[in-house]
Amino acid sequence: MKIKFHYIILLALFAAAGCKKDNYDAPSVTLKGRLVYNGEAINVEYDKVPFELYQPGFGKTGPIRGTFDQDGAYSTLLFNGNYKLTIPANQGPFIWKEVGPGKRDTLAINVSGNQTLDIDVTPYYLVHNAAIAAASGKVNATFSIEKVVNDANAKNIERVSLFINKTQFVSGTDQIAVTELAGGNIPSLSNITMSVNIPTITPTQNYVFARVGIKIEGVEDLLFSPLVKVTF
Repeated sequence: MKIKFHYIILLALFAAAGCKKDNYDAPSVTLKGRLVYNGEAINVEYDKVPFELYQPGFGKTGPIRGTFDQDGAYSTLLFNGNYKLTIPANQGPFIWKEVGPGKRDTLAINVSGNQTLDIDVTPYYLVHNAAIAAASGKVNATFSIEKVVNDANAKNIERVSLFINKTQFVSGTDQIAVTELAGGNIPSLSNITMSVNIPTITPTQNYVFARVGIKIEGVEDLLFSPLVKVTF
């Protein structure tokens, strides 16, 4: 009977310890913002470009990971405290500063209550003045491209794509039709025109969502124009 009694005491202690652990407050402070360049949002593919947050001295060595939405927005729940944010290597259609060979720079953030913090990056290119509309069973786009990085880090355009989809998620993964133009076949970055046929949509709807994507040589992630809803 004594053995059983000791077991009961131990189980009670474990249960109490478990309850204590479960009663810690969850993170409740929101840190949010956007990827930007000179105040302009950088559009990427949904859930493909990651970021990492570290809290030095908190006893947690691993990062808090998150990803950006397709409009470049992010939002994460944290505790108040000091953090460091970075973008992992080879991620995103933009340049993130490095402080040494293979050593990524970090952005120091003091979190004290809910706050909005935009993250400045330098994209290789930008899509400007994208005019996207439907006519005669097609979605047509006219736009220009600005080459932002022109130094030793500059990269060429591999291809430009016009994607359409029946939902608001639009990318190479999420699309119902796409047309592509190889980078070497672009006569001028200041006036580009592309068209894509609208396929049969089931169930029927009289609109699609569209945006232009730029694939940069040697860069996995595409850079996009803002999302547009096109009615026909």
